[in-house]
Amino acid sequence: MRRRLRRALETLLHLEDTPHRIALAFGLGLWVAFCPLLGIHTLMSLGIAFAFRLSRAAILLGTFVNNPWTLAPMYLAGTVVGCFLLGVPAEPLAAIDFDRRGADFYRELAVSLRPYLWPFVVGNTLTGLAAGLVGYLALRSLLERRRLRKTPAATTDGAW
Repeated sequence: MRRRLRRALETLLHLEDTPHRIALAFGLGLWVAFCPLLGIHTLMSLGIAFAFRLSRAAILLGTFVNNPWTLAPMYLAGTVVGCFLLGVPAEPLAAIDFDRRGADFYRELAVSLRPYLWPFVVGNTLTGLAAGLVGYLALRSLLERRRLRKTPAATTDGAW
């Protein structure tokens, strides 16, 4: 996993664009990663990248922070934030009868999850905004410092 993170960071560091635009694309990708519209993250990211002519690589790297291993913790954290903000008690779900089959099971599941719908939407949207902002600021700072180190020092011999 560490190797994959390093490879992703190296990709971001070698993109040909301004630090602002690379970091913006990455930050928007992080926001999309938390977006409650599960299943269309990649299409959303590519649509944003094409609409605003941003780096597809940077936005997809931010978006793919959300993957099968991180999906549940990210959405749970966002839902807890939403519950806190909206004053919804974050209680454990009522016992769901997994012996039920068909429509009865889904009806019971919908009734159990209904109080958490708005906390899920609001919390994950706001958590995504926060993650996107932090990701933008951190990556922009890193890219700017890296470019300053690579830029040759200006000569001060007095020549115009």
